[in-house]
Amino acid sequence: MFLTTLKEDVILDTLGLAHQYGFQELETAISEILKQLLALRNVCAILDTAHLYGLENLVKVCHNFLDRNAADILAHESFLQLSQASLVELLQRDSFFAPEVDIFRGVCNWCKVNEDKDDLVMKCVRLPLMSVADILSVVRPARLVNPDTLLDAIAERTNIRLSKLPHRGQLLIDENVASPKLGSKVISGELMEYLLDGDYFTYDMEKGYTRHAISGPGDHGIIVKLGTPSIINHIRMLLWDRDIRSYSYYIEVSMEQKDWVRVVDYTQYNCRSWQYLYFENRVVQYVRIVGTHNTVNKVFHLVSFDAMCKLKIPRMVNNVICPTYNVATLDRSAVVIEGVSRARNALLNGDTKRYDWDSGYTCHQLGSGSILIQLGQPYIISSLRLLLWDCDDRSYSYYIESSTNVWEWEMVVDKTRENCKSWQVIRFAPRPVVFIRIVGTHNTANEVFHCVHFECPSMEDDKDQPLTPVGTSKSAKRSRDVPVLVPEVSSNQQPTETATEAEEDNHVENIDTVDD
Repeated sequence: MFLTTLKEDVILDTLGLAHQYGFQELETAISEILKQLLALRNVCAILDTAHLYGLENLVKVCHNFLDRNAADILAHESFLQLSQASLVELLQRDSFFAPEVDIFRGVCNWCKVNEDKDDLVMKCVRLPLMSVADILSVVRPARLVNPDTLLDAIAERTNIRLSKLPHRGQLLIDENVASPKLGSKVISGELMEYLLDGDYFTYDMEKGYTRHAISGPGDHGIIVKLGTPSIINHIRMLLWDRDIRSYSYYIEVSMEQKDWVRVVDYTQYNCRSWQYLYFENRVVQYVRIVGTHNTVNKVFHLVSFDAMCKLKIPRMVNNVICPTYNVATLDRSAVVIEGVSRARNALLNGDTKRYDWDSGYTCHQLGSGSILIQLGQPYIISSLRLLLWDCDDRSYSYYIESSTNVWEWEMVVDKTRENCKSWQVIRFAPRPVVFIRIVGTHNTANEVFHCVHFECPSMEDDKDQPLTPVGTSKSAKRSRDVPVLVPEVSSNQQPTETATEAEEDNHVENIDTVDD
C-alpha cells in the first residue's frame, strides 16, 4: 500500500480521518501498517493514537513492544511525549520490566516536562522494589515523593515477605524461559548439564537426567535459575520413565532464594513421565524442584524442564487440574500397569472400532487381578467412560475404584449386581484421581473380563443418557446406543477364555530400573 511510503505523522493523520468518517476497513489496514513500523521513536505516539481511537488490538501490540524494550524506552526522548493516561497504564503492567530505579528516573524526566495530575504517574512507581540505598540516594533527593511515603516503602521492603512484593518480570507468551539461550541454568543438583539441553529422547539408566538424593526435610533439590525474572504460570517437565516407577515431589519459586513459595505440591500423589503443571501468574527467577518419594529407590530423576506463560490455564481445584479433555491417553503419560492384552496400550490408544475376538481389548481373569490404569499426574475427575467387549450378546458385571497413591481406594461405581453391555458412562462427585482400578466380577459367557477402551473424563455427549452416580448399583437403560463397528465372525469363534492365553503379548513389561 502507498501509505507505507508516507511519513509516520501523515499516516497517523490519515488514521484519524479514517476513524472520523467511519472507514473501518481503512482504519484496520492502517493499524496493521503501524504495527510493522513500530520503533522506539514512534511507539509512544502510536500508543496515544491507538488509545484515542479505541484500537485495542494496536494498543496491545504497542504494550508488548514496550515491554520488550522497557529499559530503552525509558531513556528515549519520545518517552517524554507519552500522555499521562498511557503512561499510567504502562507502568501498572507487571510485564513492563526494568530495574525500578531506572523506571523512577524515567518518570522523573517525564515529570519535568509534563504535569502529573494527582501524582498518578509517581504512584505507579513500585518503591518497595528498590533497595534502601536507592531510595535514600536517588528517590529522596528528587523531592517528588512525600517523606512518609518513602518511610512506608522502606518498611514494606524490610518487613514484608519478598514474595508479597509487586515484582515485575519479562513476559514471553508460550516461550520456554528456562532455556540456556535466555541465560537460564541449573545451579543445584547432580548431572546438571542434562536438564536444560532440550533433549527429551536420549536418556537411559546412566545419563540424560539431572538428579538429587531424597533425604527428607532440608533437601535443596534441583534449582533452576532463569536468566531474567519472568512471569510464568506453566511448568512442563519429564520425570525419568524407562520403567513404571512413580515419583512424588513439590515445586517452589523465589526471586532471591530467600523466600520460597510452593506453587505445586504433589507430595501425596504418585506421578510419572510428563508433568503438565499450572498455577497463577508469578514473577520468578528461581525454581526449586524437590523429590520426596521414588517407588524404586531414594533418588529423584528429572530429564527435562520447561517454564513459560500461557494466555489461558485450565480450571484448578487445590492446584490440581480439572481437565475437559481425556487424560487417560499415552500423550498424557497414562499407562496400564495391570491387565493382559495382545497389543501394547490397546486400552488407551483411542481405537474403539478395530477389535475382535482375538485382539483390541485388555482383560483379566475373574476372581484374580484387575485392570489398573495410572494417570500421569493427579487430576480432578468426575466422569469416565469405558467400552466393554461387545462382539456378541454377553454381559458383564464389575466395579471401579480410584486412588491417588495405590494404597487407599475409594469406590467410584458398583455394578456387581447388574448385567452391563458395550459403552458405560459414569459420573460421580469430583475427586483427585491418579489410579483407576476396574475389577470384573461376572461374564455371562466365560471367566474373563474384557475392556476395549477407557477414558476419563468422559468425552461422550451423554446429556440425554442416564448416568450412574457414586454409590448406586442400579442404572437405567441407555436411551441411545453409541455406534460401534462389530466385526463379522463365524459362529464357532470365541474370545480368549483365560487371561493367560494373551500373556505372551502382555503390555505390562519389567524394564531395568535406574540404580543411581
